[in-house]
Amino acid sequence: MAPHFVLEEIGAPFGLRLVERERKEQKSPAYLELNPRGLIPVLVDGDTVLYETAAICLYLSDNHCEAGLAPPFGTPRRGQFYKWLMFLANTVHPDTLMYFYPERYTTDLDGAGAVKDAVEGRLTEMFQFIDAQLEQGGPYLLGQTVSLADHYLLMLARWGRNMKTPPRQMKHLRRNLDLMLARPAVQRALASEGLSTPII
Repeated sequence: MAPHFVLEEIGAPFGLRLVERERKEQKSPAYLELNPRGLIPVLVDGDTVLYETAAICLYLSDNHCEAGLAPPFGTPRRGQFYKWLMFLANTVHPDTLMYFYPERYTTDLDGAGAVKDAVEGRLTEMFQFIDAQLEQGGPYLLGQTVSLADHYLLMLARWGRNMKTPPRQMKHLRRNLDLMLARPAVQRALASEGLSTPII
């Protein structure tokens, strides 16, 4: 979802290809040639083939600097941008996977519920941390300027919509999410994916 948002923001022509998870197309020989890990998404840009969501987003934004989705290289704001993107990609994102697939993280399937409960507590704390940071310097993660980190955050917040304390219930995070959902590029991506409300 985050790379799709970024593709819409940069305005470059692109095509989407559906990978049928139910048919395990991501494990097919053809797909494994693109991503040996058999995970989604993959970006094919000429001879360049990339996987890992954050890497794809960075690649797109750096090759389309005119879209302004990342601060200039070598600036303090670029450092803050890296901090947020790495926090989302390396800390929050892995826990969302554990929340959705707790059985993958235990050898005792009877304990999968306990794994999910524990990780939901961690995710709630992380989203509360983000909410507090936005209160101090929002409405976006970099203050008054949108970056692809906000697109990444929107993706993760959507995944947390069924938590006991979903991100949308946190005041300052909700403001960020509402602003992001109002962006034409985000609206185009959501419409093309056929997502029904509520989005978050």
